[in-house]
Amino acid sequence: MTTRRQTTKFEVPIPSRANGSTKPSDMQPTTTLEESPSLLNSPFLPTALETLLLSLYPLTLLLGSIFSTLHPSTRAATYNPIAQAYDPSTAPSYFARKGNLFNVYFVKIGWFWITLAFSSFILTHSSLGPPLRVVGTRRRWQAGVRYGLVTLVWVFVTQWFFGPPIIDRSFTWTGGKCEMIESETLAARREKAGMSQAEKAFTHAACKTIGGQWRGGHDISGHVFLLILGSAMLWLELLPALLRMEGLREARRVLTKDGLVRSAAIETDADTAEGRKEGRNMKIPEETSLGVKAALGVAGMSWWMLLMTAAYFHTWFEKFTGLAVAFLAVYLVYFLPRAVPAMRRVVGLPGV
Repeated sequence: MTTRRQTTKFEVPIPSRANGSTKPSDMQPTTTLEESPSLLNSPFLPTALETLLLSLYPLTLLLGSIFSTLHPSTRAATYNPIAQAYDPSTAPSYFARKGNLFNVYFVKIGWFWITLAFSSFILTHSSLGPPLRVVGTRRRWQAGVRYGLVTLVWVFVTQWFFGPPIIDRSFTWTGGKCEMIESETLAARREKAGMSQAEKAFTHAACKTIGGQWRGGHDISGHVFLLILGSAMLWLELLPALLRMEGLREARRVLTKDGLVRSAAIETDADTAEGRKEGRNMKIPEETSLGVKAALGVAGMSWWMLLMTAAYFHTWFEKFTGLAVAFLAVYLVYFLPRAVPAMRRVVGLPGV
């Protein structure tokens, strides 16, 4: 017994021979093609190239975690899960010390470097409009909106969420609390005076300030969250520009307001035959290449520090939850708008 293969209709943006336009009014009639995962990507899902890029993050965490489990230097070292650090005298690597320069001056102030790299790319790259011009450049404004949303997520998760940040709230929700590191006599004096300082410390930073330690709860890895969120944002902004908006742009699918799934290229304001040819052949101007190099440098350093974090800090589950929260934020800002036209009009798509 045979069954009929299901077919799905979607509109293919074929430019008019007269002027090369791919506006909806210039579309040729809808073409019916057999359903194929490589051809009819869902607007809710990343493309094959984006999937490959995003898969590097869990693979990196897996590689670092396996290394920390199997390598003799880490197995022989003394790791304090409460302090989330190795004993300085037995640290298996320079990167296993919390005080290493890359951790102190890059990861600890990571959002500063992410912001600097993002701004240098967005303000200078010609794919978003004339360099250093903000007024009248829709792509640049929408990139700023995307950055603002991602930054808001970073603030809510790691800095402030109507009080303690989400990381600290999740720690206390799972039974964690701040415990003082002090003598029994001093602790007894504090209890007589009323609620102890430790009981009043609702954030990790406040707990450290009074000499306490977070104990008992689940600690989402802030390092993993920051490094994945920031570098993934940079990569998703960079890819359309590095590919000159060819290939990736056509591969992405969006759901239009008329209910059809189409190529994201239909919404670009420069999708002409001449523009595509120019995009393939155009060399990135020297004055704008600095932004690309800065973004690539920060994204590359973020990956390296993610590998070091995976190898030397946090438990498997803490790293997984850091990855999950970062991926959720990236999905909401960069992938969900493809299926929500109203949202896409505000945040846009990189390269479109």
